[in-house]
This record gives sequence, C-alpha cells and structure tokens, in this order.
Amino acid sequence: MWSLASSRVTKKVDSVSDLFLFERDLADRGISLVAGVDEAGRGPLAGPVVAAAVILPVEWLKAGLPQMLQGLTDSKQLTRSQRNHFFRALHSLDGVQFGIASVESFEVDQINILQATHRCMATALARLSPGPQHTLVDGKFVPSIQLPQTPIVKGDARSYSIAAASVLAKVTRDRMMEDYHRQWPVYGFAEHKGYGTPEHLKALDKYGPCPIHRRSFGPLRQPELFGATQVNWRAGKSRQE
Repeated sequence: MWSLASSRVTKKVDSVSDLFLFERDLADRGISLVAGVDEAGRGPLAGPVVAAAVILPVEWLKAGLPQMLQGLTDSKQLTRSQRNHFFRALHSLDGVQFGIASVESFEVDQINILQATHRCMATALARLSPGPQHTLVDGKFVPSIQLPQTPIVKGDARSYSIAAASVLAKVTRDRMMEDYHRQWPVYGFAEHKGYGTPEHLKALDKYGPCPIHRRSFGPLRQPELFGATQVNWRAGKSRQE
C-alpha cells in the first residue's frame, strides 16, 4: 500500500482551480481507474454514516465535465436543490460508476465512529466494478482501504471525483433520515438529519433516544439525564421514569 506523493500537485491546486488535477496526474502515470471516496454523517447523534465511491470517465479529463455537472463541488457548499440535481445527473450519465455503503448507529456504537467510517468507505469501494486502481480520499489516510490511495485535506472541494462522492453520500443519507423521520417524527430528523441542534436536544430530553440514536455520543452516554417522560419505542408506549 502506498500514497501518491502530492506536494507538487498540491501547489498547483492552490494556484489554479483544476479539480481534475489529481486524476490527470494519475492518468499521466497510466492509472485511469481513479475513485474518489467521501462520507456523510460522522457527527450526528442519530442515524447511519454513509460513504460513496465514484469513478468518473477518464475521457472527462480532457473534455471537461458535462453540462449537467457544471458547478459540482463539495456538497456542503451546495444547496439542497443543487445536490439533488447533481445526484440525479451522476445516476444518469453514461460511464459514471459508483458504490454506496452505510453503517448503522448500533454498529457505530460497537466499533466507534472512526472505524465505522473507514469500514463504510472500504465497502463502498468494494462495490465498484471494475475496481479502481487508485483512490482519492477526502481527509486522512484510511488504513482499511486496501488500495493505493492519496489522502487530500478538503478533497471534496479539490477533486471532482471526491466532490461527486460527497454529493452521493450526503443525498443518500439525507433521504434515509427523512425516512426515519416518518417513523419517529417527534425528533425532527427531516430538518436536522440527526445533528445535535437545540430542537433535537429538547426532543431527546422529552422522549429519550429512539433505536437509531448513537448511545456512545455526547448526552446519549448518560440517559439518566433525560427528562421525566421517555418513550419505550420498542413497546410503542411511553413510560414514566
């Protein structure tokens, strides 16, 4: 396992907005199957962590992004409408390959969020066919990825491949949380997607955790601090503490 030395590349990326620079550098070395990988959902108090891996067509390195993907960047910098547009485009454009994986909250509690995130990324990559020759990883080196890799800090804003993965992971997770909202509407998952907003914390204080809350996170480590009335979701009724 090795990591591409990228000091020369990093300098170029800082001076010009070429979001195919890492992919192009690898292509010049004969490496054409390059996957960007990113995750969504490391910080929330509830719900899964989701990762996506994306291989964009090598022809785009010369031709540029198709019109449908113009403006693609880090999903956190996009509006919900823009993310949904790019999500649909990535699903419809010929030659785009992607894999998506999730790790549920109970497993996050078992192995911790860092290990869950790494496992999720490795699984998403394993779902690509054909598999990539090299991986561009948003953030730090991921030991569980059994491929040559280049970790890129803030890579979702510096590589189109990682940006595409960030959109797929974010939209997939958001839709999962909207589904969970229909099961447990009192928490407001459709709005905050499981993050620790004041509204979410108030709901936790009133109802306690539901099955998708991460018991190893923050206030959930001490359920006795929740309010007087909690809901026994498995039994489908409330109980008085």
